[in-house]
Amino acid sequence: MQKNQNANKIHSLKMRIGDLSGVIPEALQFAFDVMINDTIAQGAKLYIETISVTCYCHNCQTNFQPDDIIYQCPQCDSLSSQILTGKELELTSLEVS
Repeated sequence: MQKNQNANKIHSLKMRIGDLSGVIPEALQFAFDVMINDTIAQGAKLYIETISVTCYCHNCQTNFQPDDIIYQCPQCDSLSSQILTGKELELTSLEVS
């Protein structure tokens, strides 16, 4: 955030973090809480929405959420390599004044 955008205070941030993003939400929250001290984000809230893994089965032509790290369709037992959700790492909202 640059000063020329007239932001003096960051109040909140919202993020979407997928289970496969490699980011541990608790670790991100801890780092955020440490890093905002003495910045325009001091006192800001970080809201994290976690996104589950969703795969697509080409045989059944349906989406499914795998039970474990093997992405096997629960209907036909086919393995899927097409991941639709779960890799997200997105800043979706930033509230400033």
